[in-house]
Amino acid sequence: MDLRMAGKTALITGASQGIGEGLARTLAEEGVNLHLTARSADRLEELRREIVSKNDVEVHLHPMDITGKGSCERLVEAAGDIDILVNNAGVIPSGTMYDVDEDAWRAGWELKVFGYINLCRLVYARLKARGGGVIINNIGNGGEVFDPRYIAGVTGNASLMAFTKALGGASLDDNIRVVGVNPGPVDTGRIYNMLKKRAKSMYGDESRYMELAATYPLGRPAHVEEVVDTIVFLASDRSGYTTGTVVTVDGGIASRRSII
Repeated sequence: MDLRMAGKTALITGASQGIGEGLARTLAEEGVNLHLTARSADRLEELRREIVSKNDVEVHLHPMDITGKGSCERLVEAAGDIDILVNNAGVIPSGTMYDVDEDAWRAGWELKVFGYINLCRLVYARLKARGGGVIINNIGNGGEVFDPRYIAGVTGNASLMAFTKALGGASLDDNIRVVGVNPGPVDTGRIYNMLKKRAKSMYGDESRYMELAATYPLGRPAHVEEVVDTIVFLASDRSGYTTGTVVTVDGGIASRRSII
């Protein structure tokens, strides 16, 4: 399927690893020029070299901490005219209400929740002035699975789901689509770190973390490309009537509810 994305330009946050890194590679394969941001300048430069060696696209790097005062404004100004924004940066710490203190809770929200909102506010105005575009918020199925052992993430993700639906509900009036994606567990270092923490809490032995992974659908977390391909399709004109909604990619985890 031709996604008709060649020549477009995308800004991806959190692009140095995991889903963000996979998105950069896949969008480049579709002919999309890239603006990539993350804290790790070295990892971004390594990724840029790899991408331009294989694809005829432009890749611009913006290594920074987007939680700094005025950083989102500087990033958007530096990126200039873009067609697609993918909000992907941020990790909200796991743990119960008493495991995650106020400072950690606020820090996680500052990057992910307020970072997403701030970039949407800035980029939406520019997309509207240019005649349209797409915003994808990579959120997480924690906003649908109310796990008290991930309470800061549950609350933050649920907030971003509501924000995405509220912003995207009328955005096609401005020829802008705003869509959320809720991955479940994904085969990255982050999920295994979370599983080790959970195994230590449950079993007193973090080395048993793969016993928890085995309970996932198909006995595994999602492959990165299974999430990335969904996001890329949603960002393309092939999904031109999709906005104000959240697409869940979690193997059915959020739907596995029972009356007992």
